Amino acid sequence: MINKLIDFSIHNKFIIGLFTLALIGGGIWSLKKVPIGAVPDITNNQIQIITQAPSLATEDVEQFITFPVETTMGNLPGLKEIRSVSRFGLSVVTLVFEDEMGTYLPRQLVSEKLDEIKEKIPDGFGSPEMGPIATGLGEIYQYTLKVGEEFHEKYSLTELRAIQDWIIHRQMTLVDGVVEVNGFGGAIKQYEVAVDPRKIRSKGIGISEVFTALKNNNQNIGGAYIEKNHRANFIRVEGLARTIEDIENIVVENNNGIPITIGDVGKVQIGSAVRYGAVTKDGKGEAVGGTIMMLKGANPHEVIDRIKVRMEQIQNSLPEGISIVPFIDRSELIDRTTSTVTLNLVEGGLIVIFILVLLLGNWRGGLIVASAIPLSLLFAFIMMNIFDVWANLMSLGAIDFGIIVDGAIIIVEGTVFLMYSRFYKRKPNAEALEAENKTKLLPKERDEITSEASKKMMNTAFFGQLIILIVFMPILFLEGVEGKMFRPMALTFMFAMLGAMILCLTYIPMASALFLRMPKSNKKSWGDKIVTWTENKYENLLKRTLKHGKWIVLSAAGLFLIAIFAFSKIGAVFIPQLDEGTIAFHIILKPGSSLSESIKASTRVEQILLKSFPEVEHVISRFGVSEVPNDPMPMELGDSFILLKPESEWVSADSKEELINKMKEKISVIPGVSYEFTQPIEMRFNELLSGVREDVAIKIFGEDLDVLAKKAQEITEIISEIPGIADMTAEATTGMPQITVHYNREKIARYGLQISDVNQLVQTAFAGGKAGVVFEGERRFDLIVRLPEKYRNSVEDVENLYVGLPSGASVPLREIADISYQPGPMQISRDN
Repeated sequence: MINKLIDFSIHNKFIIGLFTLALIGGGIWSLKKVPIGAVPDITNNQIQIITQAPSLATEDVEQFITFPVETTMGNLPGLKEIRSVSRFGLSVVTLVFEDEMGTYLPRQLVSEKLDEIKEKIPDGFGSPEMGPIATGLGEIYQYTLKVGEEFHEKYSLTELRAIQDWIIHRQMTLVDGVVEVNGFGGAIKQYEVAVDPRKIRSKGIGISEVFTALKNNNQNIGGAYIEKNHRANFIRVEGLARTIEDIENIVVENNNGIPITIGDVGKVQIGSAVRYGAVTKDGKGEAVGGTIMMLKGANPHEVIDRIKVRMEQIQNSLPEGISIVPFIDRSELIDRTTSTVTLNLVEGGLIVIFILVLLLGNWRGGLIVASAIPLSLLFAFIMMNIFDVWANLMSLGAIDFGIIVDGAIIIVEGTVFLMYSRFYKRKPNAEALEAENKTKLLPKERDEITSEASKKMMNTAFFGQLIILIVFMPILFLEGVEGKMFRPMALTFMFAMLGAMILCLTYIPMASALFLRMPKSNKKSWGDKIVTWTENKYENLLKRTLKHGKWIVLSAAGLFLIAIFAFSKIGAVFIPQLDEGTIAFHIILKPGSSLSESIKASTRVEQILLKSFPEVEHVISRFGVSEVPNDPMPMELGDSFILLKPESEWVSADSKEELINKMKEKISVIPGVSYEFTQPIEMRFNELLSGVREDVAIKIFGEDLDVLAKKAQEITEIISEIPGIADMTAEATTGMPQITVHYNREKIARYGLQISDVNQLVQTAFAGGKAGVVFEGERRFDLIVRLPEKYRNSVEDVENLYVGLPSGASVPLREIADISYQPGPMQISRDN
């Protein structure tokens, strides 16, 4: 088979030439189609079920939401793992499926179960939804909105967030490959009716009546149509409130012909939703921004290009003085990675070509062998496109040119050697023939010599190349994270090797027969001289070595033992750490810290970093959860990103590790704050794979949260002295400050009240109750009823909340309930 293929290639040069051109064309086309990334996406096949219940405590979220979700989803086919996190107002359940199930079948199975789950969750406790179809590498573009110096007073955080949600978000969702635009920071605009408790008491009405009045006086309907003059006149009834004045004039009650309006019992104003997250930037206070998430499986390079084009278009539609400034652009990391790989490939290829031309002593032969490198790579790209293998640091970085050109070298070298030996054996008086310029071989002779040399070499070399392929095959059977990381490397190398094998049987023999020529001179080339000198030295060394065989064996055994000892002392890692260029770290405050305290701490940290380190270009910190809370962080935990200038401009440190150590030392002066340093992608991968952001985590399982917290602290103290630990913290699960309202059922019954009515009153007064929406053109904002901010600041405000009685009187909440501070759980986490 091998011999027939070689003979066919040599005797059908035109056909092989056409196939080679097709390979070049197909390879270049595939090169443009292969997805390009920085690193392999090792995220497992997971779906997040997110439920937001802003007014529910952690225990209630776990009991009424998380537990029903887990039990309902537990019997889905292909499910490997269930993880859950319950926090105040938020439940996130992560379902990990078998990779073989693909992306959309698990989502369909989960979607079918969501209706069943919604029936188990009480009304008003939130509606579970699936998270976006994205992975750990999905957060490809993050940005903030920058306001010009002269426009700072013109735009508030509320207005900036509205611009983010109604201009940028809406336009960016139309980009192909974008699955979610997650806004963060600022304040979500609302129309707020701040009910004055003194005014409503004096007029004998309650918050519930205000809520009902708003709900009943803010709607549009249709009245079908009336036929008149042979035409259908459609009826449209406009009852929506459009302005603050419209809302103020809504009637709550008519008392003896005197209307009591919303404006009489409260203040209608532009307010904002209760915030559970914030963003600060460059030590200048709060900012507003967004995260663009890529659809799972999309080509990141192409998606980012489309995002940048759309961002330029959106910039033109933004109000004056506002600009979009990216702080994480995944294309920068991709470009750095691909440029590194490209540089290594080009340098490696040039070195191999130089050595080949030098040592073969035949520039034509050297170029023929060297041409096998790009052709093998093009074949690999065709196969990568067919089998959906991404081009990244792991896959392309594994290609070894020395192994790829090995078969081509021995064919060309064998052909050149056979040409020399046949020619000079046939014509011993070479000098006379050179003078007559008769050193040329006939085409038929070249074909015969090339065929003989190629068959002789490839019959042996082919099996050597096959063995190399077989050696890589076990990597294809790796599963999980290991498989996602190393299978692309093995496949890319095997594709390139397979291409080299095919070229050695077709293109190389054809090109050798077509282009190789006898030199016009019999003088030794530089390559011949180098090889001859090496052979002479080696021969002398070999003779001396054979006389002392016993000592050579003992020396080899000694070196082997030293190597084993050295190997036992060498550290081991899964893969070398990729320098992402950006430093990420966690800012961790004491459990229960308020959002305002977190903002103060991050602002102080940013100011220290920018003042102390000229290398730092920007620092952005995010606390709590964003609009789509796929990352359930508490308000006392923040992710901070440090954008650095090029290393050539560094003055404070010579390496990234040294710079991080100096940063830790500088920011450690802030009391009550701890830090953990990592990198953006690394942090996200850790969290999605195991549910924790750190490299190494210890999980403790049990029934009692207090016992778990105690044991976690004990373990922290035990392991804190282990060498090599850089940052360590125990996850806060208890100690959340909590005002608990415990009803006295005897008094509730005596006053003729219903607990559901009182619950609704408390929720509306402090969290805010949604009574409808207000439209501003295409934008829509919630209409909320709550107490003014000055009545929502202390436990006394809760105690003094008046509850309307069926008799028309009212009593403070403290009369029907015990209200006290009782620390509650910060977080309840479960695995399976």
